[in-house]
Amino acid sequence: MTMLTILEFPDPRLRTKAQPVMAFDVALQGLIDAMLATMYAAPGIGLAATQVNVHRQLLVADVSEEKNQPLVLINPKITLQTGQQVYQEGCLSVPGIYADVERADRIEVQALDRHGRPVQFGTDGLLAVCIQHEMDHLVGKLFVDYLSPLKREMVRKKLEKQRRTASVA
Repeated sequence: MTMLTILEFPDPRLRTKAQPVMAFDVALQGLIDAMLATMYAAPGIGLAATQVNVHRQLLVADVSEEKNQPLVLINPKITLQTGQQVYQEGCLSVPGIYADVERADRIEVQALDRHGRPVQFGTDGLLAVCIQHEMDHLVGKLFVDYLSPLKREMVRKKLEKQRRTASVA
């Protein structure tokens, strides 16, 4: 399976607003499969197309313990948000960094599945956090944007240092 390259903060391409998916073709199916393989290998629980430099409204997720319940959401919309929860989030585009982020506790989602069929469901807990996090990517927002400017700059510098160290090794 093809592994995709995950863009890392502060790459400006992560700020690109995704466009709706219009064609449910073989290329889209291949992209979905590659995104799932990349997410599982990373390892992660969610991945937005924006993170792999494809600026379409597509995300994949799997919060199951066994990693056998892949969820594909295309052109997703949150139709209802209730409550609040604080969850410590990480991100494949911001490796090794975790921070508390406040999000809705329960959400209602409308989207299309990988074949273009409508899906609608409500969820809470980790899946609700994951969907909100990945949907932020589709509008060019990262979880570090919820941090203070000082903390965000500290994250940027820490990641730069990790990259320099990795390139020397």
